[in-house]
Amino acid sequence: MSEIILAVDDEPRFLRLVEANLNAEGFKVVTAANGQEAVQAVADHKPQLVLLDVMMPQLDGFSALDRIREFSQVPVIMLTAKGEEADRVEGLNRGADDYVVKPFSAQELVARVRAVLRRAKSVQHGGEPSIFRHGDLTIDYASAEVTVGDKTAFLSATEYRLLLQFAHRQGATLTAEELLRNVWGDEYEEDKEILWVCISRLRQKLEENPKKPVHIVTRSGLGYTMPAAED
Repeated sequence: MSEIILAVDDEPRFLRLVEANLNAEGFKVVTAANGQEAVQAVADHKPQLVLLDVMMPQLDGFSALDRIREFSQVPVIMLTAKGEEADRVEGLNRGADDYVVKPFSAQELVARVRAVLRRAKSVQHGGEPSIFRHGDLTIDYASAEVTVGDKTAFLSATEYRLLLQFAHRQGATLTAEELLRNVWGDEYEEDKEILWVCISRLRQKLEENPKKPVHIVTRSGLGYTMPAAED
């Protein structure tokens, strides 16, 4: 069965172009013309990925993303205007998984879509125990559920995959480049901004005090680690 992509933009010509390119790659595309329609379409069609423009009438992309995140962890790629760095950071901070800067080529769009879909697929754990614990943090690999104390931490697919990097190599210091390659893909190796924002979001969700983290700790000049034993 073809994976469903929801494309959201208020420019009909742009939507037709995106739909044609993704259909040619074997995806099923549904479209929405504004943020309000996007929220409803996520609920109705349950897409595997959302392409979400920032500037739209009725409900802008950021507000639509907030609404979507209230009930769904579907991967979201924000479509931002060229040079609008603030929009990219804002989208990542609100829970987007990636961004594409307009104008972009069909090849770039398809590559980004495939990369995010790969990250969203289930992770195989081999013979590892089904439960991982680190202080008050628990990861249930079987259900992909993360809890902190007695509360569920709702992570995006990308945030979950990033967390697994630390859990699988507890005690090791992982460089930014290594994390970007393993979680986002080789083409993201220099995109430090997306890593910084994702780690910040994880800390907000997992740490009692994000400014003094115990689960994901920065090793200045080296990278990041999940300590083998709490200090």
